[in-house]
Amino acid sequence: MDSMKVKKAVIPAAGYGTRFLPATKAQPKEMLTIVDTPVIQYVVEEAVASGITDILIIISRGKRALEDHFDRSFELEADLEAKGKVEELEMVRRIADLADIHYVRQKTMNGLGDAILHAREHVGDEPFAVLLGDTLMQPMNGVPVTRQLLDVFDRFGESVVALEEVPREKVSRYGIVSGSVVEDGVMLVSDFVEKPKPEEAPSNLAIASRYVFTPEIFGHLSKVKPGKNGEIQLTDAMKTQLSGRAMYGLKVAGRRHDAGNKLDFIKTNVTYALERPDLHDKLAEFIIETADGLRSGGGVGK
Repeated sequence: MDSMKVKKAVIPAAGYGTRFLPATKAQPKEMLTIVDTPVIQYVVEEAVASGITDILIIISRGKRALEDHFDRSFELEADLEAKGKVEELEMVRRIADLADIHYVRQKTMNGLGDAILHAREHVGDEPFAVLLGDTLMQPMNGVPVTRQLLDVFDRFGESVVALEEVPREKVSRYGIVSGSVVEDGVMLVSDFVEKPKPEEAPSNLAIASRYVFTPEIFGHLSKVKPGKNGEIQLTDAMKTQLSGRAMYGLKVAGRRHDAGNKLDFIKTNVTYALERPDLHDKLAEFIIETADGLRSGGGVGK
């Protein structure tokens, strides 16, 4: 295991996205756009930038748009070519060539742990990365967050989970880890506590939606009993794996954007748009004018 490289990634994307109804009534939440790019494309691009090109996306009924997005669209390509839209043509072709993408259906929504268990046949006896399909990780040091985890895996040969610091008063929203520091930013994990009260939390380091697992996780996922809402909880399987193998946590150099709730989705759009040279100046001007209008009591757009 120590000499094995991670070649595959799993992206769970089977959820209904009910928090975004009615927008998600007929389209997957992962196809909602951050500026002009679907959330799921950012996640796939992170995996590819980390050196992984074999990707399994866990989908459900009604998620065909995900498959279509990463497939060739010959009619669109022909139209763009006929109109001389070279940049747009190159862009859509690049999407289809990003990676070798596979799909498997999670027929019943039995939780994140169950979704990952659906990857067992595809992954086999190899280590693999997991990237949640509705969460973007913006690197702060130029290195994709998944690549940061893979570098730790390459050194230790054991499962690695991404961690981020959260305010103590908000730890009850997250899975929190405890453990001992082994080097700068890297922790040897001793336990996971799901959504603890602030006064009971062992730390303020929260699991941050990116993982690298050894294949033993599948055996633990197949044995854990359903937890909250009758779902298979990934953290329960991670806890049982700790009894037999080491697991590490990495405080990642990255900013997490949860595109799975409305407010953070809007914030993420603004953040990414402000980093676009073609949008920054006019959007910044609009934000300042809007803020000034609200402060003066004139309302939005006044």
